[in-house]
Amino acid sequence: MIARVRAGEAEAYAQLVRAHTGVALRAAVAFGAGAEAEDVVQSAFFKAYQSLGRFREGAAFRPWLLRIVVNETRNTLRSAGRARAVAGREAVLRGAEPVIPESADPAVAALAEERRALLTAALDELSEEHRQVVTYRYLLEMDEAETARTLGWPRGTVKSRLNRALKKLEKKLGTGVGGGDVG
Repeated sequence: MIARVRAGEAEAYAQLVRAHTGVALRAAVAFGAGAEAEDVVQSAFFKAYQSLGRFREGAAFRPWLLRIVVNETRNTLRSAGRARAVAGREAVLRGAEPVIPESADPAVAALAEERRALLTAALDELSEEHRQVVTYRYLLEMDEAETARTLGWPRGTVKSRLNRALKKLEKKLGTGVGGGDVG
């Protein structure tokens, strides 16, 4: 697909954009872009297109793109300020799903919303590296190898940082998240 884009086939890049927009938006929101997530993703796709000449032949596009999305999100956070971004992310996360799903008991929905808010707050208290590894691995549902490629870390580093991050989350939340089931 990248070779087709490099050859000037505009529809090939449009296919890449369609295939990766969802995960790019989730990444932007998860890393704090909030209401500006769509702008961040649009900018990331533009920068990715401009940088295709430096894209390593045979590499996976998704991890490379997500690294650009995270960098764009960081730039947005620096510009907008951390407090506003956290509030926006929380609002977008709440707005992504109905507060009370039609098929759910209102008490169950309220409990789920409370748990989501606690998890978001606990994630915000983690270091940047720990928040990144948890977000990629569990919120963006990447496997370990893809998480390592996206972050540019060895797999062993992903494993150890993920382990430490889950232990910190478990301590903050007072639950058994260390067992591998987050979210």
